[in-house]
Amino acid sequence: MSSRSRALAICSVLVVALLAVAAFAPLPFSLAQPGLTTNVLGANRGKPVITVAGADSRATSGELRMTTIAATGPDASVRLGDLVENWFATDRAVMPRDSVYPAGDSTREIERHNAAQMKASQDTATEAALGYLHESADEVRVKLRLADVGGPSAGLMFSLGIVDKLDGDGSGGDLTGGRTIAGTGTISKSGAVGAVGGVPLKTQAAGRDGATVFLVPKQECSDARAELPKGLRLIPVSTLSSAVDALKALEAGGKVPSC
Repeated sequence: MSSRSRALAICSVLVVALLAVAAFAPLPFSLAQPGLTTNVLGANRGKPVITVAGADSRATSGELRMTTIAATGPDASVRLGDLVENWFATDRAVMPRDSVYPAGDSTREIERHNAAQMKASQDTATEAALGYLHESADEVRVKLRLADVGGPSAGLMFSLGIVDKLDGDGSGGDLTGGRTIAGTGTISKSGAVGAVGGVPLKTQAAGRDGATVFLVPKQECSDARAELPKGLRLIPVSTLSSAVDALKALEAGGKVPSC
């Protein structure tokens, strides 16, 4: 065998070895799919998601559904074959692990981080909603309960739920107009809506659970259009106020923002 042939043979063996290692080595990715949705105007585990004290709470019709994605756990091993299998699937996504689990290395650390984010999001959503309604937190007390969900992405829907419970559309009607409305987005104390990620999977979860309207952070419009379920209308929002105005316009047959 010539020296050139020996070199090619050695290189081939090395390439095969590297491919074998890549095929079986865990990679820093998570696999995600549409997750659960929850009606924040309803109950979770037998208890109302939103409870109000110090003010009259309205009986509401329709639904305001917060949306989630379901991802492989932080300790799950994702390999090359998994990436190839899921990369082109329309109902699944391959996401960098750090984008799904940005804090901590253990399941317990991540659960604590997500729970803390959810609690902060609920407090901020309450402050944003009461600020929009010009109500004092010293007089109106809001309690939010939602088990087994972490992170800040339900902030917008929490705020809208509080507004609907306390004020509706401002003229005695429901903010939802009796529809099933889903959405996602963080919320700031001033009512600004922020991006969240995973929107194409969340629109699929919304469509699966009967939503006809999806509220999406304006900056994620293009993402939301990807794999959009048939019959699901996108409404871009940038603030709590713009979300409320869009829902009122939708019910009144007025001009509604579009992606």
